[in-house]
Parts: sequence; structure tokens; C-alpha cells
Amino acid sequence: MRTSAVGSSQRSGGFTLLELLVVITIIAIATAGAALALRDPGQTQLEREGERLAALLESARAQSRTSGNPVYWRALPQGFRFDGLPNNGRLSGAWLDAHTQVLRGTDLVLGPEPLIPPQQVIIANTLSPGRALRIGTDGLRPFGVEPVQ
Repeated sequence: MRTSAVGSSQRSGGFTLLELLVVITIIAIATAGAALALRDPGQTQLEREGERLAALLESARAQSRTSGNPVYWRALPQGFRFDGLPNNGRLSGAWLDAHTQVLRGTDLVLGPEPLIPPQQVIIANTLSPGRALRIGTDGLRPFGVEPVQ
């Protein structure tokens, strides 16, 4: 009959906890890398456009409040434009991606009052059909971006 003493160099036939943790970590890193590699480029571009438009709308809203003059945002077939910016101010009116389009919300009023009516714009990218983003405000909070369900 075999017995093993404490400190013996015999090893049972299983894996140690450390070995299992290393394997699980390697699998998690590989899965994360694959998920990032498979990300939809049209959706990524749409998210960039949404964040950029929200920032531009907030900038125009701040300029409107500062000057006391109303600023209007208008959607165009190739992009958009801001009307009424003080001192002939210019904000970019071109989409970063030519596949971006406005689905709803072609005209917005951005001030000069601190509270504006609730407003929204829905944009989409033709490379990602069925996906759209809502850029909107309730009139009090800044413009935010959220997916359209």
C-alpha cells in the first residue's frame, strides 16, 4: 500500500487553481480581441457622428445664450448648417462620413433662453441598415446620444 508523506513530490492527476486561472484569463483576452475585431465599422462611425453632433449642438446653444440671439440648426442633403451664430461664427456643417443621413428632426432652435423645448434628431448610416441614433435634449439637460429602439 502506497502512502505519501507531507512534502512528498508526488502529484495527483488534476490541474491547480493557478493553471485554471491562467487558461481562463487567456480565453477572456482572446474573446475581447475577437469582439473588437468584429465590430461594425458603420455603427462605430455612426456613434462618432452622434457624439460630434451633440457637441456641436451644445456649442451652438452656448453661443446663442451668450449672444442673446437664437441659433437654428438645419439638416441639408449633404450635411447641416447653423444659422444665427454670433459674429459670423462657423461650426462645421459636414458629416465625417458621406453615408450619414438625417432620418427625423430637420430643424432645431437652440436658444437663447436657458430652457428650450424638447428636441431631437435621428441619424443613421447607410452602411448599418436598421440602426439609428437619437441626439436629443429634454430642454434642460445637454444634448445626449442614445440608440433608437
